[in-house]
Amino acid sequence: MVCVHGWPETKRLYARVVEPLSAAGFDVIVPDLRGFGDSDVGPDGFSDIVSHARDLYALVHDHLGVERVVLMGGDLGGPTIQEIALRWPEWVDRMVLFNSPLPFDKAQMAGLRTRAPKETLDYYVRQGTDADGLMRELDTVEKRRDYVAQFYTHRNWAHPGAFDPGEVTYHCEPFGDAEKMRASFANYESVFSEARRVERPKMSRNAHTLTLVYFGTSDAVMPPDFDMMARMVFDRCVGPYRLENCGHFVPWEAPEALVAGTTDFCRDLLESTRST
Repeated sequence: MVCVHGWPETKRLYARVVEPLSAAGFDVIVPDLRGFGDSDVGPDGFSDIVSHARDLYALVHDHLGVERVVLMGGDLGGPTIQEIALRWPEWVDRMVLFNSPLPFDKAQMAGLRTRAPKETLDYYVRQGTDADGLMRELDTVEKRRDYVAQFYTHRNWAHPGAFDPGEVTYHCEPFGDAEKMRASFANYESVFSEARRVERPKMSRNAHTLTLVYFGTSDAVMPPDFDMMARMVFDRCVGPYRLENCGHFVPWEAPEALVAGTTDFCRDLLESTRST
């Protein structure tokens, strides 16, 4: 089980599910993406979806020698695991996806609410088009951590009250590093500029990977019809299951539901592993 975080997150997002997933029988791998947490900034200066996908494949397949994986991810981790499944379909057994960007099909999705409210996306445009200007404003450790804290609190990505002050501090602490904070914005720059990508991501409909989808419905930054969109994107879709009183940060906000659902989704794999 490879668990992939997004922005503004690190591997800490999965702190509540690692032990129970391990107890269920998974070998759990939870890396920090390049430029996040304990990982270095990418040596080539890139920090886009394809770079993240290649990094994870190199780490888990080439370095650790894992021959078959279940991928879990949300936010930036969502398109990253989708990219991996499209690039190396024989390596990925199945996926667990939550609150994540999805491929957009204008014709098929006509009539659905496929965009978050415009007022929630100001951060997205700023980080993607004026990252250096934003970093000049975030010129202290405290300012950088306070900037990230808003996404766990009053921006309503999380369900109200999901994070107490100590938990907000815990998740924001890694973003005090200026170099890594700047590198994390490159993920958004890659959406607006070809020059910020090592390669255009595949990001298309997936016809082959069995995919369990969750939707934390309190999330103000996701399209309101995320669950219906997901049904159109994954031909082998299980769910989507709506998680009420849960927002963007599903592994932290609804760990019991995520672990129970994932274990049931992968029961055949776990049983076959125990029998060998």
